[in-house]
Amino acid sequence: MIIGGHLREARPKQWVKNVLVFAAPGAAGVLNEWPTAWRSLVVFLAMCMVASGTYYWNDVLDVEADRAHPRKRSRPIASGAISLRAARVVGTLLLFSGVALAFVPDWRSGLAVIVYVLLTVAYSARLKHEAVLDLMVVAAGFVLRAIAGAEAAGVDMSTWFLLCASFGALFIVTGKRYAELREGGETVEVTRVALTEYSPGYLRIVLSVSLAATLVAYCIWAFATKEISGSTWPFYELSIVPMLGALLRYLLVLEQGQGAAPEDVFVADRLLQGLGMVWLIVFGLGVYVG
Repeated sequence: MIIGGHLREARPKQWVKNVLVFAAPGAAGVLNEWPTAWRSLVVFLAMCMVASGTYYWNDVLDVEADRAHPRKRSRPIASGAISLRAARVVGTLLLFSGVALAFVPDWRSGLAVIVYVLLTVAYSARLKHEAVLDLMVVAAGFVLRAIAGAEAAGVDMSTWFLLCASFGALFIVTGKRYAELREGGETVEVTRVALTEYSPGYLRIVLSVSLAATLVAYCIWAFATKEISGSTWPFYELSIVPMLGALLRYLLVLEQGQGAAPEDVFVADRLLQGLGMVWLIVFGLGVYVG
């Protein structure tokens, strides 16, 4: 029972976000090389550990608010399945162990993970209550995952890659807030204070801007990568089509009243999964065949 509670509190479903550490080495075409692969796997494990550690501390700090939330009240710490003392100990151990592990591939990947931890802890303690800042901080966490993976693998990231990752993360995070605002009702002020400062119209504007910026940055990155690779095949350009489809599909899901838990959408939506798979195949052909 205790082990099950700790496993739920670690939220392994959320670890899918850490797949971003493979983005830069995957785009560089070096993930099939073992020296790069093991470094990427190590930093992936490190990110999973520190992410789980921050979830422990976030729920410790939010325990009273979670108990007032119809869904979050069942979380192990809020429900009492895990004591506050045990949560603090396990959360701290995960944070320090994950940071130490992140230094194994490269000191720069370790530094990126430290910045991620500090930013996430600051978010849990204060910044999540500040409108706009909460969007930027969570989006920055996604970008830091990609940076940690690039530094661990020793590959360079182009400016357009970083811009695409940044605006794409902002799009996902804003969509999450938009869905939370629509489904929150009277519990919004109790469960997430910053949501009271947003309106659906404002979040729609941010969604539109971030979606457009993501697509523009991706298009430029795709064409620039094609030029650098010297390929005569149009795989990079063709990858724009499933990317656009996936972005528009996720936007539709948001308008249908879903998206408060993006990871659940990605796991359940078959069309979104199909578009993601098509993108992966087409882009992969550009990397390894073109």
